[in-house]
Amino acid sequence: VPPPSPGPGQIALSVRACGVCRTDLQLAEGDIPLRHTPLIPGHQAVGVVSGVGQDVTGWSLGDRAGLAWLGFACGACRFCLEGRENLCPDAKFTGWDIDGGYAESLVCDARFALRLPGGFDDVAAAPLLCGGVIGYRSLKISGIESGGRLGLYGFGASARLALQVAVHWGCEVFVCTRSTSEQQAALALGAAWAGGYDHSPPSPLDAAITFAPVGDVVVTALKAVDRGGTVAINAIHLDRIPEFSYDHLWLERQLRSVANFTRQDAAEFLQLAAEIPIHTQVDEYPLAQANEALAALAEGRVSGVAVLVM
Repeated sequence: VPPPSPGPGQIALSVRACGVCRTDLQLAEGDIPLRHTPLIPGHQAVGVVSGVGQDVTGWSLGDRAGLAWLGFACGACRFCLEGRENLCPDAKFTGWDIDGGYAESLVCDARFALRLPGGFDDVAAAPLLCGGVIGYRSLKISGIESGGRLGLYGFGASARLALQVAVHWGCEVFVCTRSTSEQQAALALGAAWAGGYDHSPPSPLDAAITFAPVGDVVVTALKAVDRGGTVAINAIHLDRIPEFSYDHLWLERQLRSVANFTRQDAAEFLQLAAEIPIHTQVDEYPLAQANEALAALAEGRVSGVAVLVM
C-alpha cells in the first residue's frame, strides 16, 4: 500500500520496530473477529515522526514515538471523563480498528502517540508498549500492594515484565507455568517460587494475575488466593471459564477482567520502566518474516518477545 499521509490531528511515523503480540495471532487466526479487512496488524510500534498534520501540537519531525493498543477514545463519554478511557464505547484500537505497525510507515492520532524513555533502543522499547503497559494495569487491577504475595499464572512476555515491576515493589512473587525453562527464568528474574499449574504456591496469595488465555487457569488461580484476594484476568480472548464451586469465590474473593489501558497507565509504566530499569528479551525478525514470527509464537518457539525490525 502507498505510504499514508497524516490528516488533521495526526502524525505519521516511520516505523523502526514493532512487537508481535498474541492478540495479533488471535486476530490472524480468527479467534478475535476482524473489524475490517484488509488489516495491517501490530500495536507495539516504535518509530520516528515523519509527518505532522494540521492542528498537531507537541510533536515535531524527527521525534521518537510509540504507538500502542489504544489508538483513540472520544474524551467526552462518562468513562473518559472519569479517567477510564480504556472503557470508552467509541474507542479504537491499533492493529484492529486502525492499521498498525507491521509496516514501514503508519499514521495515528497524535494525542495517543506515546513518548518513550531514553535508555531503550527501538527494539527493546517495543515490548513495553503492550505486554509492559497491560501487565502494569493488571498489577493495578489486582490490588497488589508493596510486600504482598502475588501469583502470576502463565509466564509469557507480559508476565516477565510484570514480575520485574512487582519485585521492584517488594512483592513476594509466585509463578505457575508448565514450562520448566520458564520456571527457571522466573526464578532468575526474582520470583520467590515457581512451579507447574498442578502445584499450589506455598503460601495463600493476596492477588493473582492470569496471563494464559485458558479458563481452567483462572479457576486454579482463584483457588490459590486468600480470602479477600483478587484474580485479574489479563486476556482479550478466553476460551471459557469452567464451572467451579462457589466456595472458591466466597469470602469476598474477586474475579476482574483487565481491558485495555489508559494513557495515564502508559505514562506511569514507561517512567517506571526507565527507573527500574526493565529488561526486555527479544527475538528479532525482519518485516518480511512477519508470518514466520507469528508461527513461532503459535508454536511456543519465542523465548521473549518477537519484534519485527524494518
